[in-house]
Amino acid sequence: MWFHELVRVSGRLAATRSRKAKTAELAELLTGAPVDELAAAVAFLTGAPTQGRIGVGWRTLADLRTPPAERPTLTVAEVDALLGDVARVSGGGSTARRADLLRSLLSRATHEEQGFLVRLLTGELRQGALEGVMVEAVAATAEVPAAAVRRAFMISGRLPATAHAAIVGGVSALERFGIELGRPVRPMLASPAESLDDALAEIPAAAVEYKLDGARIQVHRTGDDVRVYTRTLREVTASVGELAELVRSLPCESVVLDGETLALTDEGRPRPFQETMSRFGSTRDEQVRALLLRPYFFDCLHLDGTDLLDAPLHERRTALRRVAADHLVPGETEPEDPAAILAASLEAGHEGVLVKALDSPYAAGRRGKAWLKVKPAHTLDLVVLGAEWGHGRRTGTLSNLHLGASDPDGGPPVMVGKTFKGLTDELLAWQTATLPHYETHRDGWAVYVRPELVVEIELDGVQASPRYPGGVALRFARVLRYRPDKGAAEADTIGAVRAMLRGAPADPDGSE
Repeated sequence: MWFHELVRVSGRLAATRSRKAKTAELAELLTGAPVDELAAAVAFLTGAPTQGRIGVGWRTLADLRTPPAERPTLTVAEVDALLGDVARVSGGGSTARRADLLRSLLSRATHEEQGFLVRLLTGELRQGALEGVMVEAVAATAEVPAAAVRRAFMISGRLPATAHAAIVGGVSALERFGIELGRPVRPMLASPAESLDDALAEIPAAAVEYKLDGARIQVHRTGDDVRVYTRTLREVTASVGELAELVRSLPCESVVLDGETLALTDEGRPRPFQETMSRFGSTRDEQVRALLLRPYFFDCLHLDGTDLLDAPLHERRTALRRVAADHLVPGETEPEDPAAILAASLEAGHEGVLVKALDSPYAAGRRGKAWLKVKPAHTLDLVVLGAEWGHGRRTGTLSNLHLGASDPDGGPPVMVGKTFKGLTDELLAWQTATLPHYETHRDGWAVYVRPELVVEIELDGVQASPRYPGGVALRFARVLRYRPDKGAAEADTIGAVRAMLRGAPADPDGSE
């Protein structure tokens, strides 16, 4: 397959907001792709090389400007192979060798192809929401149910491999995807509910448990081998030895557990989220390393050779109690007084409660209605699109944040507001130092960045507004914290933001 064909399809995807049109474009391309180029085509169109990160940044690429080729000659297979060569370079002189290989590739690319390659290698194409559209396109191409493709992808975490299996092997190949111990699956996610009563009306047969203000973890154990992963599937075992040791002591041979971990004060209350997250990085700070984490598990996805993803929640909870009864998230099954559980969670310093359907399977990577979260405060996880230079005492710092909601139809994040409120001096300094590393361009007012950083915003609500392309604007938004445990694909969607419109009075959002 000619590489320029793929690049043109990518351009057409960016030019339309129609999910149906995007799916049709992708399906047409995949139908004509050779089998040995399917994985690379899917990877490129969803914004990442098949090799993952290959150690190339903006500065390297900026120094490699080379005249474009007059006509297209590259194939998808050639580009994939050349990027593989770049990824394998290591040792002394690797920077120069990598640059030579990239310069050779770019010199063979047309102007359009060069632009695509730069965006691909710097992460600017990486729109997690486009994965959902690609799943539908793969299903249409393979003539299999989209649910079968989605399940295999969420278990494997590898969309290119999933697409290849679907198109080459059909449903039977997809059904062979299962949990592999030591390879994390995408976590199941919860949708917001307006109130506890609304959540219980939606899910009458439910478990109600604390929504902890901690960090999501997934733990895999095979014999004495224990591995701990974050919600973004990054392994952090080496940083959290006490968690690995605890899971190693559980009465089982193999297990996959889903839960939260957090650091507690001497009084048993949760420490600030940032303190918990500090344990997930490599650090020489003795105070940070001495901060012990406590796990709270709420799901069991595998136990002693049996996969439980498709089992109903009440069966998974039985398995969980069998293996980790002393380390469960507080809560009850079909409680007589759900409001008392919510009140107790808030009193203990947590965020609220989760209401979970007892008959639901574990929908890896999905944010459906089987799990509903109830929090008294309105919060949204939004993508940082840029930041304006501050004024007054904030002169010289990047202050007023541009905020976007994710587009479930695979487009770029949709801007919904700005805010400078809630930013401490520490956060201002961090933003000013960090955002330029994600910079795409700047003008006299602001620095604009790749949509990768997620920030949690507290707000009074939203209002209809023609000011932003999503038709809504945030009301009295303030920054609570950055969420390094979340990727942009996990940010709240524009649909979730619009759903908050109901009954919201008109009032301007905060801006500088």
